[in-house]
Amino acid sequence: MTERRLNAATLATLPPDIQRPNYDRAATKIGIVHLGLGAFHRAHQAVYVDDVLAHDPDWAICGVSLNSLDVRDALAPQDGLYTLALLGEQPTLRVIGAIREVFAAREERERVLGRMSDVDVRLVTLTVTEKGYCLSGGELDFDHPDIAHDLANPRTPVSAIGYLVEGLRRRKAQRLPPYTVLSCDNLPDNGGKLRRAVVAYAQRLDHDLACWIAENGAFPRSMVDSITPATDDALRERVCDALGCVDAWPVQREAYTQWVVEDAFCNGRPPLERAGVTMSDDIAGYDRAKLRLLNAPHSALAYLGSLMGIETVAQAMGTPVLAAFVERLMHDAIVPNVAAPRGFDAPRYVDAILERFRNPAIQHRLSQIAWDGSQKIPVRLLGTIADALAAGRPIGRLCLPIAGWLHFVRRQARNGVALSDPMNDVLSQVGRRTTGDATHDVDAFLAIDAVFAPLSADARFVAAMRSAYAALGDGSPDAVGAALL
Repeated sequence: MTERRLNAATLATLPPDIQRPNYDRAATKIGIVHLGLGAFHRAHQAVYVDDVLAHDPDWAICGVSLNSLDVRDALAPQDGLYTLALLGEQPTLRVIGAIREVFAAREERERVLGRMSDVDVRLVTLTVTEKGYCLSGGELDFDHPDIAHDLANPRTPVSAIGYLVEGLRRRKAQRLPPYTVLSCDNLPDNGGKLRRAVVAYAQRLDHDLACWIAENGAFPRSMVDSITPATDDALRERVCDALGCVDAWPVQREAYTQWVVEDAFCNGRPPLERAGVTMSDDIAGYDRAKLRLLNAPHSALAYLGSLMGIETVAQAMGTPVLAAFVERLMHDAIVPNVAAPRGFDAPRYVDAILERFRNPAIQHRLSQIAWDGSQKIPVRLLGTIADALAAGRPIGRLCLPIAGWLHFVRRQARNGVALSDPMNDVLSQVGRRTTGDATHDVDAFLAIDAVFAPLSADARFVAAMRSAYAALGDGSPDAVGAALL
C-alpha cells in the first residue's frame, strides 16, 4: 500500500476522475464552527458547504470533535481533506475541502473557544446526537454530569451546551454579535429544544447573558436525511487504490441527500439554497412527511420482511410481493393522510424513497431498523392512522405493518430473544402470553397504553388490527406473503 497521504500537496496529483474542490481553498475564510465531527456531518452538511464555497468563500468550516481524538488525528495531517464515496450502481469518489481546521476539544479547548469568538465566525452547527443535548423530557437536564460540571466550571466546558454559551459569553464581552446556532440532529423541533436549553443554562450563570442570547440569538430548525454507512477497511482500501494515496478516514453515503433549514439566522448566512438546501418555514411539515413517508415504510419492511426471513432493505425491495405492498402503502394509504409543506411534491418524494430502498450498494439491515418499535410505531404509523380515521378513510393497509410488529414481538418472545427496545420487559411478557388467537393477542398488546392509547379505545382501529393480525396467520413467510397479496 502506498505511504503517500491525501493532503493539500497531493490533491493536484489525484487521478482526473476523482472530483475535487472547484475553488481556491487558500482564499476561503472560516465562517462556521461545527461541533460533533462525525461521519454524518462530513458526508452531509460539509458537502453542501463544499458546494457553497464555490459561490462564497466566507463559510469554510472549523470542525470540532468534542470527545474523541481520532478524527482530528486522522484529518489534521490531511489538511482537513477527506474522500466521500457516493454509493450507487456507479459509485463515485469526491474529495471534500470544506473543513479547513480540525480541533479535538479535550486537548484544544481554548483554540475551540477562540474560534467560536472570532468575528468571522457567524454560524455554529451541531451533530452531537440527541444525547449530546443533555435533555430530559425535552428540556435541559441540570442533573446531567456534564451540565453540572459546566455550571461549576463555565470557562472550561465539556458539553455542547457549555461550549455554545461560553462562546456566546465571549462574543458579548467583545461586543460582537452572536452566531446563529443550527442543530443538524434528527430530533423534532431541534432548534426550539436547543434554544431553550442554551437560554436555561445561561440563566443559571448570568441573567443578562441569557436575555442577550434570547433577544439577539437565532436557533433555526432543520431536517436532514441521507443514509451514511460506517467507514470500514474495505472503503479505506478502495479509496486508497483509486486515489493512489492514503485517506485515513473517508466516508460513504447514498447518493440521495436532503437538508431543509428554517430561514431564521441572526448574523448573515451562507447561500445554502445555491447548494440545493431547501429553505422553509415549515420544518415540522418536512419532519412529519419524512416520518410518515420514509420511516413508516422502513418499519413496514423491517417487520414484515423479518417475518419472511429477509435481511436487508434492498433484498426486501427485490421481493416482488413485499415491494408492491410497500409501494401501495405509500401512495394509496400514507400520501392522502400527510399534510405536506407548501411546494412539497409527495408522489415524487415517494418515488425517490422507493429508488433509495432499491439501492443494492446500501446494506441496511432490517434487524437494525426493527429496534425500538415501541418508540417508532406511534410517530411513524399511529398518527397517520388517527388522521385517516378522522377523515373517514380506510386503515386496513396501514394496520398490516403494526400487526407485523406484533407477530415479530411474539416470535422473539416465544423464542426467548430479547428485543432491542426500552419496553422489552413489557412487550416480551405480552408476547409470551399470546395464543395465536387474533382477538386475544391484539387486545393484550393494545392494552399497552404507552404505545397505543388513545387509539386503542377506537373500535374501528381495534377491529382493523384484529383483521390484520389474523391475516398474517402464524407469521410464517408463506402466511405473510399471502397477506400482502
